[in-house]
Formats: sequence, structure tokens, C-alpha cells
Amino acid sequence: MEGEIHNFIVIWTIVLTSLCYSHTIVKFFPNGKSRFVAIIPIVCLFFILPLYLTSINLGAITSFFIAWLATFKLILFAFGKGPLSSIPPLSLLTFIPLACLPIKFQTPSTNTTQRGTKSTLNVVINITLLAILIWVYTFKAYLHPNIILLLYCFHIYFSLEIILTMVSTMVRVVSQVELEPPFDEPYKTSSLQDFWGKRWNLMVTKLLHMTVYVPVRLMMTDRISRKWAPLPAVIATFFVSGLMHELIFYNIGRLKPSGEVTCFFIINGVALTIEIVIKKLLNGKVLVPKIISGPLAIGFIILTSFWLFFPPFLRGKAEIKACTEFIAFLEFAKYGNLVSPTNITCPLVL
Repeated sequence: MEGEIHNFIVIWTIVLTSLCYSHTIVKFFPNGKSRFVAIIPIVCLFFILPLYLTSINLGAITSFFIAWLATFKLILFAFGKGPLSSIPPLSLLTFIPLACLPIKFQTPSTNTTQRGTKSTLNVVINITLLAILIWVYTFKAYLHPNIILLLYCFHIYFSLEIILTMVSTMVRVVSQVELEPPFDEPYKTSSLQDFWGKRWNLMVTKLLHMTVYVPVRLMMTDRISRKWAPLPAVIATFFVSGLMHELIFYNIGRLKPSGEVTCFFIINGVALTIEIVIKKLLNGKVLVPKIISGPLAIGFIILTSFWLFFPPFLRGKAEIKACTEFIAFLEFAKYGNLVSPTNITCPLVL
């Protein structure tokens, strides 16, 4: 654990230095190819750095923050687009957290205090539910495998909600600015389009929209009807999302990518395009009640995740690594002793 923490500190020191460089080059390179050439070494570096971390908590989070979020934001920044581009330019203290953290500034409103209170309450509720979920894992031997996979779906949602909301809350407290929420109650979704486009992991959704969807849609507008140009753009967006998930899964388990995660996102992308086509053809003449379309959409996502998303995740024993690392962290918090996860027995191992 000592070596992992040391690597984590070194990696994030390099990240901060790289972002300082990226912020400075605005003075020397205008938007476009010259700035892109200046930034591309940083992008390549950010893909490599997470490989020096082996723990799932530090490694997966670092991979998500810098190999995905930061690289996409920097590529947009090279062309004068995205959240890092601003007139006048952002200050360094604003540029750095905005570049490497899953946050996005939001126009101030009168509901700032109410939003902050709601975020804190959500974190408390999700931590409680996650703790209950971990307790339920102790009965794993008596549960059907599909029930366990369903619990993993909840586990991923609770974990992401906790991590992203806590990061947003800390930045909000330090910077005194209002941030957009990372999720928008995905369990209330009414369709696949509503889930993937407006409710799930909103920071990633907006980044993919700017970096993949918009360019592909504009390119396809010259080749097919403007009405249908969004369809290949949707497929391309889900394909890129799949590739980035493959990268994160590799950093978690260090297993050769199988392509299953990419297939999961492509299938969901194809299903979403079919949904869009049906909506365009019907033109609002037939509306499926949300009480029916919502559960169907969530059920489709869960079933395809059972088939393609979780198998590579579990082959890397991610759930066991996360469990042992969490227990090691509790040992450190309680006794101040750094315990290697290899010396800890996880309740998931039965």
C-alpha cells in the first residue's frame, strides 16, 4: 500500500504540472492545429500514467479522471471548445480542477443552498444503501447469480454517485461556485434516450456529445439527410464510450480487452437509434406511457449489462479488490496501520 500511495502522489504531481503547462500554452499557441500539437504529448501521457497504479480505487478513479475526462477536455481546449475554453481565459485555479475532475460550472441560481443540502442528503443515503449492500454480500452463497449481478448494478450506481457528488461538493465548498449534478435520478428514466442523454453520468455525456456526436453528425449531414444524420453519430458516440470503458476495465483488472464492454455500448447505441427512428416515424402520434417505457428501458440496460458488461468486470475480480481495499482503508482509518490488501480476507470470497 505504501508504494501505491507513493505512486499516486507522484502521478498526480505530474498531472498538476502538465495542466499548468496546458494552461500556459494559450499565450503562445492559438486555437487549432498548433495548440493541438502542443497538447497531444500531455494527452498521451495521461493515457499512460494510470498504468502505474494497481489498486482499483486509486487506479480506476485516476484512469477515469485523467485518461478519459482530462484528455477529452484538453482535445476540445486545443480547438477552442469545451469547458476549458473561455473569454477571458480561466484562471489556473479554475482551469486545473475543471480539467481533471468530473465537474461543470453552472449558472448561479436561487436554489444553490437547496441543491447543496440535497447533494449532502443523497450522499448520506447512498452511503447507507451501499453499506447495506455490502452486508448483503455476506449471504452471497445463498443468492442466485443473477440477483448478485443486479446488486452489482446498484453497487456501481451508488459508488459513482457517492464519488462524483463528494468531488463536486468539495470543489463547490472551496470555489464557492455552483456545479451541475453528476446524475439526474436515472431510476426515473422514461426511455433509453432519456437515460443515456439526460440522466446518466452527465459530465461524460456532454463531453462525448462535444467530442464525438457533434463532429460525426456534421460530417454525415453532407452525405445523408439531415433528419437521419444523428443516427450514425449516436452509434459512433456509444462506440467511443465502449472503447474508453475498455481502457478503464484494463486498468482495473489488467486483463486483455475482450470487446464485450464495447459490444454492450454498441448494442445500447443501436437500440437507442431504433428508438429515435420510431419516434421520428410516429411523430408523436403514439406515445407509450412512462410507467411502461421507463421500466422497459432500465430492464434492457440491466439485461445487456448482465450479458456483456459484468463478465469482463468480474473476470478481473474487481469486486473482491474493491472490498479488500475498502477494509484496508478502514483498518488505516481506525488504527493508523497500512495493511496490504493481500493480507485481508474479503467477505465476497466464500
